[in-house]
Amino acid sequence: MKVQDVLPIVLSIALIILVAILERQSRLIAAVTAVMPLGATLAYWIVYSANEGEPATMEPFSRGLVLGLMPTLAFVIVVWLATRAGLKLVPVLIAGYAVWGVGVALLLVLRRTLGF
Repeated sequence: MKVQDVLPIVLSIALIILVAILERQSRLIAAVTAVMPLGATLAYWIVYSANEGEPATMEPFSRGLVLGLMPTLAFVIVVWLATRAGLKLVPVLIAGYAVWGVGVALLLVLRRTLGF
């Protein structure tokens, strides 16, 4: 196995453990740690390595990362609002993922119609 194959898994597990530890000290720092751009960084590294840094591949992938932030931001906002409304975990996550799914669908439609 190559480092590129194992490292994303190890870093993801380490991040989950770090968030669990930090949550006891500071919920804000735990939350900031949870939304670190680690996944995007690892994905960028994997795509970069697989395509030898080819700009023709990296630019559309980077644009996709930027566009993908929009549904993710919508997810986080809905989760926050649902939590403020007093909903329990499962309804909060269902609402968040429903909005995220609609956002992804809209991105796909925009891509098809506008050529994103």
